Amino acid sequence: MRDIFYVTLFYLFKFFIWIVPDKWMIFLMKGLSSLIYKIDKKHRKIAQVNLDLAYGDTLPQEEKEKIIKEAYLNLGLLLVDFIKNQGISREALLKKVSFKNEEILQQALKEKRKIILITAHYGNWELLPLSIAAKFGPLTGVGRKLDSPAMDRILNQNRQQFDIEMLDKKGAMKSMIQVLKNDRMLGLLVDQNTSENEGILVDFFGKPVRHTPSAAILARRFDALIIPAFISTEDHQKYQITFYAPIVTEKTEDKDKDIFASVQKQAKITEEVIRKKPDGWFWLHQRWKNQFEERYQ
Repeated sequence: MRDIFYVTLFYLFKFFIWIVPDKWMIFLMKGLSSLIYKIDKKHRKIAQVNLDLAYGDTLPQEEKEKIIKEAYLNLGLLLVDFIKNQGISREALLKKVSFKNEEILQQALKEKRKIILITAHYGNWELLPLSIAAKFGPLTGVGRKLDSPAMDRILNQNRQQFDIEMLDKKGAMKSMIQVLKNDRMLGLLVDQNTSENEGILVDFFGKPVRHTPSAAILARRFDALIIPAFISTEDHQKYQITFYAPIVTEKTEDKDKDIFASVQKQAKITEEVIRKKPDGWFWLHQRWKNQFEERYQ
């Protein structure tokens, strides 16, 4: 029954999106996201705790509230764009996306390096792998399956355009190894809370946080380049994907030190991107839960 409810809700929302002119969509989503912001006390509190941990008193409360509201709006517009991108042509997709520092990825591909792209739940993160695959070639991503199997199938149908392959996050390491052996680009989201037995403790916004070591472990083993890539927008119509300098993971006799250094660099570039435009990040996730669980109660 829950599957039927979710799918029905999805298709009703999809119908709504297609009948509303684009020029009205942002206006309507601002109203809807503002309403959800007011009634969704749980995630509003999570975002508030995150901003307090990240910025302390260096940001006024008014600015924090503005960022939280924008996070809700960004999530809504991401869903709108996700639906509109179903079945989109390569040409139409690349018309609304530009690339900055694309020579970084092109050079790595030219040198036939094994490539691990890392990003965060930042901007229109669902559009990022779609655009990279459309322009640069086959890509494999890793994600958690949705609780609704039917919605998970719908999600992956959209994600798998332009030769994108999706792996279930649970027990994905063996599959990720095979991806790199097959010389496909591997894409990972690295900004989620990680369990104590899986994550490495690093600094993020001046606070300890558990960070996934998967990219570092694979990069060290296969001499792969870790290339950070983030997507941003000013108007939610045109988007820019920016590639950053590759993170080289050393391979010395001290494996733990090598992996820690690589993971810390990943956390650092993610923080730098968020600090430049904090309203682009998904603040509604309990990022610091392992270390500050009591703050989220």
